[in-house]
Amino acid sequence: MTQSNDLKTTWSSEQVDAVVKSLAYLRLLADLDLVPRYPHFGEKTYPLGRCKEIRDAVFILLQEKLPQSTDPGLILIRDMLSKGAVLKKIWGSLRGEYFQNAMVLGDWYLDVSNDTVNPNKPRVEVLPIATSGFSDISSFEQFVKVARSYWNVKVYRNDIFPALAPFMPMIYVSENGTSWVGEANDDMLSMVMNNQFFSAESILSELPSPPEAIVNNWKKAVLQLKNNSLIHMQGDPLAFCEEYRTKQYHLDSAFRDRVVMAFLELPRNL
Repeated sequence: MTQSNDLKTTWSSEQVDAVVKSLAYLRLLADLDLVPRYPHFGEKTYPLGRCKEIRDAVFILLQEKLPQSTDPGLILIRDMLSKGAVLKKIWGSLRGEYFQNAMVLGDWYLDVSNDTVNPNKPRVEVLPIATSGFSDISSFEQFVKVARSYWNVKVYRNDIFPALAPFMPMIYVSENGTSWVGEANDDMLSMVMNNQFFSAESILSELPSPPEAIVNNWKKAVLQLKNNSLIHMQGDPLAFCEEYRTKQYHLDSAFRDRVVMAFLELPRNL
């Protein structure tokens, strides 16, 4: 059977409630495992900031429970899958306010970590994707707009590691002066490769260079790292975008992996 997430399925309010109830139970099972493992996210208490871990845990539980379950909500999900819908993990912007990890099934948005920004909200939200407010991240400009308000950070161009900049074009600085390099998640790496580094080139052309104090902190930290051309090479990040495009590194998953490995050698933040 051809599988598609264009499948149009209408659930009644009672059916939506059944799906929410089923997912909420799986969320409780996930919490039992996750709370002792992730009690805090920085200064925040679980579940704040843990939307990815929660989504991933419930996604795994769904794979385990769906085949034999007699739970009404899970039967509805299983029935939609049998008709060709695809259940998949998604990440993007929710109402332009914050980043969110969720799931999509056909044309339905399944959010099992709805309380990870505001703990007073219901744990689970199930909505038609068209009215959910969810959107994929399609540009670094869109990403930066959300990051500035959601993370409360200033965003600068990655002049410090120009050889990484075509993949990770930004330096973030928080209110307390902590800085880090980004963005290295799979979705953003896929975006930058799919558009042949033009998205990185665009945001690099717009953002200011980081403050001298931030640059000096990173230079000192890099001196402690073993030699890696992707970390230590200097130059113009825009020139690296053009070079990588010419060399077709946007088609080279092995080179992408080298970039990610170099990124992982950097301090998480300074």
